[in-house]
Amino acid sequence: MAKKKTNTKEDLETQLWKSADKLRKNIDAAEYKHILLGLIFLKYISDAFEELHEKLKAGKGEYAGADPEDKDEYKAENVFFVPPSARWTFLKSHAKQPTIGKTVDDAMDAIESENTSLKGVLPIVYAKQNLDPTSLGGLIDLISNIKLGDAKARSADLLGHVFEYFLGEFALAEGKKGGQFYTPRSVVELLVEMLEPYEGRVFDPCCGSGGMFVQSEKFVQDHQGKVDDISIYGQESNLTTWRLAKMNLAIRGIDSSQVKWNNEGSFLNDAHKDLKADYIIANPPFNVSDWSGDLLRGDGRWAYGEPPTGNANFAWMQHFIYHLSLSGQAGVVLSKGALTTKTSGEGDIRKAMVEAGLIDCIVNLPAKLFLNTQIPAALWFMSRNRTGDHPAPIVIGTPLPKATVYPQICVYLSNDRNNQSTTFYP
Repeated sequence: MAKKKTNTKEDLETQLWKSADKLRKNIDAAEYKHILLGLIFLKYISDAFEELHEKLKAGKGEYAGADPEDKDEYKAENVFFVPPSARWTFLKSHAKQPTIGKTVDDAMDAIESENTSLKGVLPIVYAKQNLDPTSLGGLIDLISNIKLGDAKARSADLLGHVFEYFLGEFALAEGKKGGQFYTPRSVVELLVEMLEPYEGRVFDPCCGSGGMFVQSEKFVQDHQGKVDDISIYGQESNLTTWRLAKMNLAIRGIDSSQVKWNNEGSFLNDAHKDLKADYIIANPPFNVSDWSGDLLRGDGRWAYGEPPTGNANFAWMQHFIYHLSLSGQAGVVLSKGALTTKTSGEGDIRKAMVEAGLIDCIVNLPAKLFLNTQIPAALWFMSRNRTGDHPAPIVIGTPLPKATVYPQICVYLSNDRNNQSTTFYP
């Protein structure tokens, strides 16, 4: 008898995506991602709630005498409280009703009312006319069939992977706009692996959907560290992207209380003015011309030179440096043009940063990694406290001489479609 094939996690994610995409019909990917990811998030918090609810109801051991409807019981275990009309079992039982859209919206609203940390985060979009109730019911059935097992940790891991995979697929579907909330996983992994954020404060002032934070937590777990040894701080100016980040982090059990939103952005309204971070990991938008630089002339962050009002690249770089602790390190994505430009004093700012010993190394990335731009990019690694006996960083903006003694390390990167290689020079 032939052996039945066991689906891998990747197979499951792919199958779920194909099934969900069929149900999308005429809805734009930018809108559909909130519909689908919101349901996955709701399934996760409901599963976590139901597991603890059953333990409280059984009343054994440490749960003896506990009230399964007492909100404080869930707060003590860091589990979101889900009212009866918002529990997945209730939604599943109503999935075939023509009013399922309003039922889901009411569920999202009820969860926000019961959990202040989710206020303004969840999508309340399910009763819209362009979302067919039959398709929505099909999505609920599809997500209901994810085999999660009993353990909350297993549920969080699988749903977290599905959430992350779907973020990537939506980014591909949206093309240029998708890059606003998603950085390719291979780039994020390289940034984190090189920085090694074992403990301390991790900051991303343009955090998108929170991928840098998720990967930092993964790094600590993979190296047998304690997740509680790192704390995350972030800021995002796009409200819908911030909502994605809050859900992405919550589904991983990551405290996002210091991930802030305001529509002015990090330059005009720095949400963490006094923060000095141990690690900064970021992918700021490339070559932004409209960054309100004319309103920030003489700002205290521009210690290495006034950035031009027509390009924010070196404003971002100095913003990062300003927020580094005395022993802090940063790994950031930047347009490759920043290596050579001399426009409007950018060359002088770059030179001042190199002469100050802040630049540790540059990683030259392969082309076409990013969904939102064809502009070639590089990773810049900076350190406030550089150590070791290797010479100064590469001569920025010129090819390395053939006789160089810099060791070359080949790294394989992927745009999550095709593997590519790159070389970096410490």
